[in-house]
Amino acid sequence: MTQPLLELRGVNKSFGVVHVLHDVDFAVYPGQVTALVGDNGAGKSTLVKIIAGIYGRDTGDYLFDGEQVNVHGPRDVADLGVEVVYQDLALCDNLDIVENMFLGRELRSGIVLDDNAMEEKARETLASLSVRTVKSVRQSVASLSGGQRQTVAIAKAVLWNSKVVLLDEPTAALGVAQTRQVLDLVRRLADRGLGVVLISHNMTDVLEVADRITALYLGRVAADVFKEDVNQTQIVELITTGRSGELGIAENPATATV
Repeated sequence: MTQPLLELRGVNKSFGVVHVLHDVDFAVYPGQVTALVGDNGAGKSTLVKIIAGIYGRDTGDYLFDGEQVNVHGPRDVADLGVEVVYQDLALCDNLDIVENMFLGRELRSGIVLDDNAMEEKARETLASLSVRTVKSVRQSVASLSGGQRQTVAIAKAVLWNSKVVLLDEPTAALGVAQTRQVLDLVRRLADRGLGVVLISHNMTDVLEVADRITALYLGRVAADVFKEDVNQTQIVELITTGRSGELGIAENPATATV
């Protein structure tokens, strides 16, 4: 197996007396889509925020490219090449696509914003992802469909030579055609060699684009398996009970405090 781009080992996280994550191991490999699945309250959001540098770890290691790293905040994570596209997308409706993609990271020529360079870079990034649904990079984000907005948010994440991209429910509230566009884009990201994490409740999407699946149950990793080794019923059982046949955590997680 190729060395993981990003890896968490033995991560624990508590908020007061509530122990949310229990000795969690999680790995993201280059060229693969890793689906992170789990019911509400399983610890997915906490794990993602630890990866993003928003939350610190109580114990455990954070490794990138095989080396242990110190993460003190989101800027450290971005400097590593890790980007997160949250479900709310964090796009500004009153700005156009270029302005959104470079928001907070504007290119300058001296003290003046280099609009031409940013526009060209935005076009190149969208073209490199084979995005053809956006007519102009100067469109207002307010005028875009849900699928187009998701595409812009993903393009923004890979604009900075990212190595790992986390996508939080990227197809939520999208129609069939828009979901198809986004899933194709997710697959293209992995085909470019990026490590992609897909956080989703949609098992159809997971089974279509994921290479491996990590299931969380009550703050523990119930299973970390290749997609070919499980079916949808088994995934649902892992999510809801922490166990499916021979798959699942050895200890009884029902006594865990989350």
